[in-house]
Amino acid sequence: MKHQTVRLLQGNEACAMAALAAGVGFFAGYPITPATEIAELLAKELPKRGGIFIQMEDEIASMAAVIGASIGGVKALTATSGPGFTLKQENLGYAAMVQVPCVVVDVQRGGPSTGMPTLPSQMDVMQSRWGTHGDHPCVVLCPSTVYEYYMLTIKAINLSELLRTPVILLSDAIVGHLREKVRIPDISELKIVDRKRAALPAENFMPFKPDEDDVPPFMPYGIGYRYHMTSNNYDEGGYPATNDHEVARLLLTRLHNKIERRRGEIIMTEEIMMDDAEIALFAYGCVARSAYSAVEMARERGLKVGLIKALTLWPFPREVVEKYGDKVKAFIVAEMNMGQLVGEVERFLKNKSAVVRQVNRFDGKMITPEQILDAVKEVL
Repeated sequence: MKHQTVRLLQGNEACAMAALAAGVGFFAGYPITPATEIAELLAKELPKRGGIFIQMEDEIASMAAVIGASIGGVKALTATSGPGFTLKQENLGYAAMVQVPCVVVDVQRGGPSTGMPTLPSQMDVMQSRWGTHGDHPCVVLCPSTVYEYYMLTIKAINLSELLRTPVILLSDAIVGHLREKVRIPDISELKIVDRKRAALPAENFMPFKPDEDDVPPFMPYGIGYRYHMTSNNYDEGGYPATNDHEVARLLLTRLHNKIERRRGEIIMTEEIMMDDAEIALFAYGCVARSAYSAVEMARERGLKVGLIKALTLWPFPREVVEKYGDKVKAFIVAEMNMGQLVGEVERFLKNKSAVVRQVNRFDGKMITPEQILDAVKEVL
C-alpha cells in the first residue's frame, strides 16, 4: 500500500483536489451556490501549477471557454448548479457533437428557476441526460460520499478523455458541503487517462475517422494539424454533410456506440445486503445515505431489505435492476424530486414480478431513513 493522505474534506474541495490530481489545466466558470468552493480552490491552485483559471461573464461563455481550452489540448472542467447548468446546455450539445472531452460538475439545488439556492435537491437528473436537444450521447456519474466525489471526479475526467465526450458529474448541495474524513490515494495509485493522439502526419490526418473503438484520435489546434470543426452533421474530414443521410446515420450511431461498447467500464453500482433481500431500495447521491440507514434499521427489525446504490445514472444501470426484478417483491425508489429516475426503473421492470413504489421529497429537506422505512412497511 502506497502512502495515503488523510484529510477532513468538504465534498467540493475533494472535487477540486481530484481535478488537479487528474491533470486538469483549465477551469472557466461563474460563481453559483452551492458549487462555488470548487472554483475558489481551483482559482488558488491552478496558477501554481501552470494552469489557467478564468471567471467568465456567465455560464454560457464559461462552457464555450472550456470547449476551446479542450480543443487546444488541455484537460478542462467547469462547475455550476441547476440554473447555470441550464445555460450550459447549448454548448454542451456542441461538445457532444464535435466530440470534445470536458467535464461539467453540477452541484444540484432546489428549483425550478432560482428556486432554493442554498437547499439540496435531485431535480437535475433528467436535465443531465436530456438537457440539450437531439439524441446526443451522455455519461453521468453521481457521488454520495466525499470519497466518491474525489474518485468519481477522476473517473469523469478519465472517461471524457477516453471517449472524447463531455461527462457530467452530478453532485448535490448535501454531498458538496458535507465534510468527511477521506483517505486520498497516492498519485501513483491513480489511473489517469489522456486522450489518444493520431499517429499520422498532418497531411494525412482525418480528424473524425474513428478507430475500432469508435473514438477518433485527437490532435489539438495550434501544432500544425489544421482541420474543420462544425456542429452540423459532418464527415470524417470534419466537413458539413447535412444532406447526406447515410453519413448522419453513421455519425449518430457511432457517437452512441462508443459509450455503449464500454458500459461495463462506465456503469458503477453498489449492492448492499441484496443477497437475501425481499425489498430493494434504489437510491443515488445524498439520498443513498438515508437509504443505507434505512436498510440497517430494517435489518434490526428482521426485515429483509437491501440497497442498490447507483453511482452511474446514465447510461442507466439497467442490468442490475433487471437482475433483481424477479428476486424481490418490490423496488422502492427514493429521490429528492417529484419522480425522475423512477421512470427508468419502471421501464426495465415492466416484464418482471417486482412492483415499484416511490419515496419523494422536493421541499429542500432530506429524505429521512424513517420515511423510507415507512414505505418498506407499506409494501410488506
